[in-house]
Amino acid sequence: MSLRPRPWLLPLLLLVLSPGLSGLELPGGEADSATSPSAANTLVWGPGLEANVVLPARFFFVQAVDSSGRNLTTSPGEQTYEVKIVSPAEDFARIWIQVLDRHDGSFLVRYRMYATYTDLHIHVLLKNNHVAKSPFILKGPVYHEGCHCPQPSGSVWEAHMHCPQSFPQIDRDLAFYPSVDLDLNAQEIPQRFGQRQSLCHYTVKDNRVYVKTFGEHVGFRIFMDAILLSLTRKVQLSDMEFFVNLGDWPLEKRKPTERIHPIFSWCGSNNTRDIVMPTYDLTESVLETMGRVSLDMLSVQANTGPPWPEKNATAFWRGRDSRQERLELVKLSRAHPDYVDAAFTNFFFFKHDESLFGPLVKHVSFFDFFKYKYQINIDGTVAAYRLPYLLAGDSVVLKQDSGYYEHFYNELRPWEHYIPLRADLGDLLEKIQWARDHDEETKKIARAGQQFARNHLMGNSIFCYYYKLFQEYAKLQVTQPKVREGMELVEQPSDDLFPCSCHRTKAKDEL
Repeated sequence: MSLRPRPWLLPLLLLVLSPGLSGLELPGGEADSATSPSAANTLVWGPGLEANVVLPARFFFVQAVDSSGRNLTTSPGEQTYEVKIVSPAEDFARIWIQVLDRHDGSFLVRYRMYATYTDLHIHVLLKNNHVAKSPFILKGPVYHEGCHCPQPSGSVWEAHMHCPQSFPQIDRDLAFYPSVDLDLNAQEIPQRFGQRQSLCHYTVKDNRVYVKTFGEHVGFRIFMDAILLSLTRKVQLSDMEFFVNLGDWPLEKRKPTERIHPIFSWCGSNNTRDIVMPTYDLTESVLETMGRVSLDMLSVQANTGPPWPEKNATAFWRGRDSRQERLELVKLSRAHPDYVDAAFTNFFFFKHDESLFGPLVKHVSFFDFFKYKYQINIDGTVAAYRLPYLLAGDSVVLKQDSGYYEHFYNELRPWEHYIPLRADLGDLLEKIQWARDHDEETKKIARAGQQFARNHLMGNSIFCYYYKLFQEYAKLQVTQPKVREGMELVEQPSDDLFPCSCHRTKAKDEL
């Protein structure tokens, strides 16, 4: 999925907001005529109200509640709430704020800090009146994303981030590897995969990141470098050594009874033993929220299309020709346009026969997908990495049965979070008809999928997943991680414009 620059990005100098300015707001939503929100009853919560939850873009939620205590379920208007963030010790707060209307009576407030502050005061206002317990005071220092100040105790960091005790997928993946011999892996993995595949060999030592690359196409290491650097700025990682597969397909195809190697990949499959991480696409969208990307798990929540009754009751899909079933889907669409609107935006793998597949169509903004009730999720070369964003919208996902999976797929339940499709799409028309005939049930599935995404696929959850994965893997190492010959240090980016001083005290991690 291409990640186009955000059209309303401003130069950094324009992000030096005065305390009296609220953040940029996205359009959309009509005032609810039946009731209006109460300042005293409005609910405000979320990780962005906690100083120790350091994220590239912090966020919290506002739920409009009326004077009788009932939650509003439609938008009271996009400009209902104003948010100001100030630091009493500073004349200007270098913070970009957005108040995003989720059109269901709630708002998502996100803000990206470009400097570290002693304290922050977050004012949430309704018609110039403070709501709930506003102003919310974050006792500092409140560190920004670029500040290198790792929490020495991993257990303290996990508590601050409200990380879950475990992730089932991590447990499943690591169960194949009761012990990890780093010296043996350092010899065997490059010999086995290094000539034909693109790999990164990483070592984290004393919370510094080192890497050596194998293969020709290693450009995607930027995503792995970025998440490792971001994590080590926030928390002290255990010393560890591991290999990352930079290609699409998972690599470890040997049976568990054979000598298998732990390879970290962005996608897993039912017949491989790779250790699955959040995809590079989802990872970058977290790191670059309110930065270089326009599509992320926060922005999509404010761009979910028209209300459910006004959505087009057609199944929608756009993409390229990276799998045979996609060809069949587009042919099916041409035969049944009243059920399916599917078309190719690009041909790369197969011959483009316009008589079979129709003309190529222009790219559609991802947010415009949600004009349609039914979203088809079909594999590409591997799993289709758009699924997190499709779930976060306000449409129901029709998901193809697949042998490929991302780090969260196994926690999804068919008929609860999505409508399942056969791998060959042979039941697609039948499932669309079922959805049309059972509109309320379909809407309930759509909302459950959306809630799953909101609960499990936001930025704080992605950081928790990576941290827990690395820590659990580190426990399996039976030899010492080493900075191997040919490895280079991955430098932290310089933050000369707004440097910060770290106030952490050294403490031994109980883990």
